[in-house]
Amino acid sequence: MLSGEPQFLDVGQASDARRVATISQPATNPEKPGLIWLPGLKSDMASTKATALATWTVERGLGYTRFDYSGHGQSSGTFEQGTITRWLADARAVFERTTGPQILVGSSMGGWIALLLLRALMREHSPDAARITALVLIAPAWDMTETLMWNNFPPSAKKAIAEQGYYDRPSEYGDPYRLTRALIDDGRNHLIGTSAFDPGRPVHILHGLLDPDVPWEHTLDLCAHLTGDWTHVDAIPDGEHRLSRPADLERLFMAIAEVVG
Repeated sequence: MLSGEPQFLDVGQASDARRVATISQPATNPEKPGLIWLPGLKSDMASTKATALATWTVERGLGYTRFDYSGHGQSSGTFEQGTITRWLADARAVFERTTGPQILVGSSMGGWIALLLLRALMREHSPDAARITALVLIAPAWDMTETLMWNNFPPSAKKAIAEQGYYDRPSEYGDPYRLTRALIDDGRNHLIGTSAFDPGRPVHILHGLLDPDVPWEHTLDLCAHLTGDWTHVDAIPDGEHRLSRPADLERLFMAIAEVVG
């Protein structure tokens, strides 16, 4: 039976305090690792992929945790308050509430957050890092704020960010969303492309070759950056960014099944 009622986790202090909405599905097969879903920018734990994964995991007795970043979905705060530092802290707080081995499943920006979470734990708390047994990433938008946003912004967007502190970026998925100078500036503190990174565990990436938001070449660059021969890429010739079609979901489930063991 799927659990749909969120619990709320208090994260941050004073003016930075917020309530992060989570849904945790207990394992009935505790010998297998659990899964943690990390959504993309402006997405949430009620998305097609997140809810399909809830059904898939419960059928296999796997623990499954999903959540909304602050300023997203049912969590408190506004989107405009968001930074990579803030959303990474949300993800880390959720992870630290879990027990036992976990697989991080990150979509788009969630792929970057997954990599950042692993890197932070490897540097700061190796016992927690050891609980992460694998990563499954869907069109990972790593270093997104710099390489996919700032470097591709037209001069008018860069001028708006410099002069008024934000840029309202059009979106094919709904209303324009506001990208702030704080988001861009903070993102530069979390770039992973500045030095090679050995994840130390399997990283399985799915990426559509027709993705208009995160180019296929962006994943090729990530593969060149990740050392240790851990990375496997599944290219989907007719796939776009969301990869939410039934066939795409089956590929996702297959990739997860491989690392679940």
